[in-house]
Amino acid sequence: MRSQSYYRSNSPATSDHEKSPVVTPDQAVIYEEDDLYTRFSPRRKQLITGVVTYCAFLSPIGSTMITSTIPEVAQYFKTSGSIINASNAIYMLAAGMSPFLVGQASQVYGRRWILIIASSLFFAFSIGTALSPNLESFFIFRMLTAYHGTAFLVVGNSCLGDIYTPTKRATGVGWFMLGFELGPILGPLFGGIIVTYCSWRDIFWLQSGLAGLGVALIILFLPETLNQPQCTQMAHLSRGDYIRELARRTSPLRMLKHFRYPNILFAGLGSSALAFNMYSFLTPITYVLNPRFGLTTPLQSALFYLAPGAGNLAGTFLGGRWADKVVRRCIVKRHGVRVPEDRLKSCLPFFGILLPVSMLIYGWSVQESVGGIALPVIMMFSQGFAQLFVYPSLNTYCLDVMQTQGYGSEIVAGNYFIRYMFAAAGSAACLPAIEKFGVGWFTTISVGFLTTSASLIWATTIWGAQWRKAIEENKGRPDY
Repeated sequence: MRSQSYYRSNSPATSDHEKSPVVTPDQAVIYEEDDLYTRFSPRRKQLITGVVTYCAFLSPIGSTMITSTIPEVAQYFKTSGSIINASNAIYMLAAGMSPFLVGQASQVYGRRWILIIASSLFFAFSIGTALSPNLESFFIFRMLTAYHGTAFLVVGNSCLGDIYTPTKRATGVGWFMLGFELGPILGPLFGGIIVTYCSWRDIFWLQSGLAGLGVALIILFLPETLNQPQCTQMAHLSRGDYIRELARRTSPLRMLKHFRYPNILFAGLGSSALAFNMYSFLTPITYVLNPRFGLTTPLQSALFYLAPGAGNLAGTFLGGRWADKVVRRCIVKRHGVRVPEDRLKSCLPFFGILLPVSMLIYGWSVQESVGGIALPVIMMFSQGFAQLFVYPSLNTYCLDVMQTQGYGSEIVAGNYFIRYMFAAAGSAACLPAIEKFGVGWFTTISVGFLTTSASLIWATTIWGAQWRKAIEENKGRPDY
């Protein structure tokens, strides 16, 4: 039995002529299979959330530990900082290619085995990066590490969709996104400390150690969360039919086709604006703030990453919980009916106002040398706080919007694909653009992307139900 995309109350039914009962949030229950979300105890769900949150930390930390050490790595390989920074853009591009396979593969073979394979390869290629003898091998191993690291994000997000009901899901996703957001924050800090006292290669030995721990945690503590992997439905097929069916189920087109619907496309653009802003904001901190404040060591500039990290932590405690609370309130208001777009309403003030304002003040205060150290640091905290208020709503919406049709993992995979494409663009473009236009104007460009995307998310809260109806009408078509 498939779960329904709406909620009903436990209160007694009323006739059409009777007044609808008052429904409290605690009475709102989902009309789903009882065992779908009760297979694991609350403590086991917390353990699963902890494992996938730690793994979500690994991929972005691999992309950003190098940002505060770019001059040292460039000097070692006898090249420029722009070339080493380009390795980060390539890292993002490789990460964006991974969802083409891992999201659908996890539907076929289950979450656990895909994560075991991906984490093992991430561990192996991290060691390869640490041992790179030349620039070419450095680039190649970083690409391979990125490709397999994205599985933590795509499949980990799907794991949480498997175990949490929609009214509790955003809280779990909020913790998961803390791992994703703390990676870019703590990575440069770790890198700055290491390169100040040790070799830049020790950065990747640390990454290898963290990756090895991730492999152990997945093997020991992560059960299979998918209720029924699709491979069980294919077991009776002949070898030729099995291969053809596997190719159909893992085709990249299955992921891309969902972008024909505005609500899914707009959610992807919203996540992309956040990723573009985050990486274009974090990548050039060393180049922007060192000369601004007369800093001389990687460790000094790396300390600035603590401000957005503290904001991320504060946002995690509130963002996911607030999104779930807004959903429960809307269920009560509609007398037991849940609408997936309701949770997007919780993030609009932070997406459309707080985040853009924080970025504008940060960029222009740095460019115009006003406010001393305090003003940029406060705005960095505010920016990190707003990011973690918005991300859980967008990520959980991707899980909710088509989960009853069985496409949740594909939507999440497509969201990460487009997100990493824009992250790569932000990482690659930030230094040349800042050198040409200044940090203030480049920040203004990023803010324009943010506000446009926030407007599209607002439109989704208004017309999203109509767009989902189009999905329902097309889901039976052979090409869907």
